Amino acid sequence: MNDTTITPAEEAAASAETVAGKPTLLERLEKWRPMVAYQSLSLGVVCGLVAMALLIANFLTHDTIEAQMLEDRLATLRQVVPDELYDNNPLADGFKVQDAELGEVEVYPVRLQGKLTAVVFQGSNIGYGGPIEQMMAVDAQGRILGVRVLAHKETPGLADKIEASRSDWIKVFDGLSLDNTALDKWKVKKDGGQFDQFAGATITPRAVVKTVLQGLQFQARHADQLKAE
Repeated sequence: MNDTTITPAEEAAASAETVAGKPTLLERLEKWRPMVAYQSLSLGVVCGLVAMALLIANFLTHDTIEAQMLEDRLATLRQVVPDELYDNNPLADGFKVQDAELGEVEVYPVRLQGKLTAVVFQGSNIGYGGPIEQMMAVDAQGRILGVRVLAHKETPGLADKIEASRSDWIKVFDGLSLDNTALDKWKVKKDGGQFDQFAGATITPRAVVKTVLQGLQFQARHADQLKAE
């Protein structure tokens, strides 16, 4: 249907007004349609209806989406923290730490019998296709327990190695710390560091390594505060 098509309802209204000797709705529509104000109003009504539909859909699915995101985060946490290190619910016990370099960071404390055994937090840096969201766990001695990529938009195929389900590359960080790895080694080999880059996708591993280093430095800066929380 084009914008000049007259609906049955419009024809009925036009007929009624013709009988009354008034300008018909059809005549008024034909007059108004070329006007910018009419077109703007029509566009505004359509946009409003679409926005309302989106709001309703978001309201109806919000709780489900939140629950699924929480479940996904918990599944990832279980990958980076051994079961024997905690008897609490790290996600439920999470708190936020204000950091001078990273801003506000949400920390998930890992405790066993009330004693802090590790901390889990998220971080990101921009890769080739956008932010690469990561979760990492660091034990009380500042050693990495595990790193996983939560989300990314890197080029499929070229950057697949950052996903634990496709490659063991991300596990190369396990056991590393600021004490056992010199600061200038926290780079990909192309930049003089010790971590393998990927053929045709150096930007991706470079961003991941940077986020891991930032996470270790964050943990070191706030070690005392994290223990006290």
